[in-house]
Amino acid sequence: MSLGYLSPIQRATFVSVLALSLAGLSCERAAARAPHHQNAKHEGKHEGRHHVVHGPDYRPPYAAIVVDANSGQVLHEANADEPRHPASVTKIMTLYLLFEQVEAGKFKLDTPLKISAQAAIQPPTKLGLKPNQTITVDDAIKGLCTRSANDAAVVVSEAVGGSEGEFARLMTLKARELGMANTTYVNASGLPAEEQVTTARDQAILGRAIQERFPEFYRYFSTVSFRYRGADIHNHNALLGQVPGVDGIKTGYTEASGYNLVASVRREPRHIVAVVLGGNSGGMRDSRMRQLIEEYIPQATAQRAAPVMPAAARDATPPGGAVEKSEPAAVPAPGPVAVPSETVAPAVPTPTPVAAPSEAFAPAVPTPTPVAVPSEPVAPTLAIIKPDQPESTRPQPSAAKSRGQARRGPASTTTGRGAASLSTVARPSRSSWW
Repeated sequence: MSLGYLSPIQRATFVSVLALSLAGLSCERAAARAPHHQNAKHEGKHEGRHHVVHGPDYRPPYAAIVVDANSGQVLHEANADEPRHPASVTKIMTLYLLFEQVEAGKFKLDTPLKISAQAAIQPPTKLGLKPNQTITVDDAIKGLCTRSANDAAVVVSEAVGGSEGEFARLMTLKARELGMANTTYVNASGLPAEEQVTTARDQAILGRAIQERFPEFYRYFSTVSFRYRGADIHNHNALLGQVPGVDGIKTGYTEASGYNLVASVRREPRHIVAVVLGGNSGGMRDSRMRQLIEEYIPQATAQRAAPVMPAAARDATPPGGAVEKSEPAAVPAPGPVAVPSETVAPAVPTPTPVAAPSEAFAPAVPTPTPVAVPSEPVAPTLAIIKPDQPESTRPQPSAAKSRGQARRGPASTTTGRGAASLSTVARPSRSSWW
């Protein structure tokens, strides 16, 4: 448009108004972009805080536990068996299943994993993955351990399980196998889901098991930062590099769960795994964890006990909690196995029938009712007398019965961890909470 017909004053006025209009439009666009930019910058520092909606009276339900990782002894617990939402500590189990696949050779660390549209649309925190592209297993692991990337969690779940739903089912099965009787997973990321619950004790079991099972991969949890597509990704665990001995493992936050942290601390020769669920803020959660570490690591044993795996749930099982895998019953030892045709020195007579002859025997094998054979002197046997049988009706031991008992074995003399596991009954896991 020509401005030739305007006077110099009119032209100057028009140009000034146009300049002001353009400046205002630029300011509006900058203001529209600013919140998004600030949130994106914030996401890399504090997990989930751009979603914070709680006020000063925010009090999520608290739970905590400290376990001596060398012995399995519980040093401290508070509400350790109460159901809580795991939030992003869920990703410890996500990584456990991925580590299994890498160890089995299905994936290598440089294997590219396809990024689906479903993975790409996950809410922050995330790596910003794009559909139909790929991410290596190594980068996905680092993204989960540091930024707690929800998009990477879905990529892993689809690669391992075919779908996130099927992967969550496998996660729950693995939890039961490890002895995490009160944990149920419905997604791979820990994003809010009413049915996704756990306990502080279960997370301590997992925190110990993943280190014992995959020592070569556990090092990923100590990654302070890594570079991905030109950007430095920092770990949400503020205790790494700040508290001596902390070597991992995972933070988590949702509005329902509060601020969660599973931490592993090694101050040789002592080693503890501590869990804090339901902190009011990230700072308060970290402060509480520091207190637990300094108070209880001096109480941990310096002696390394039996490995956690494969029965990771054998220590400190809550009342009505997980039933661990039974081991074979302890067999009384050593001594020759009684053979019917073998004659040995007769047993020394005793005044009462309770003092049954003693003889080493083979492990218990159910057999039909023993057939009486001619009496002959045999080695003493450990006859098992029913506790409710009146003493007056208990038959005197004979060689035939001794041999029958030797073949049957004492069915009620199970000892060791097998006996402990039979004395506990699994409590059904709670499928929902809140």
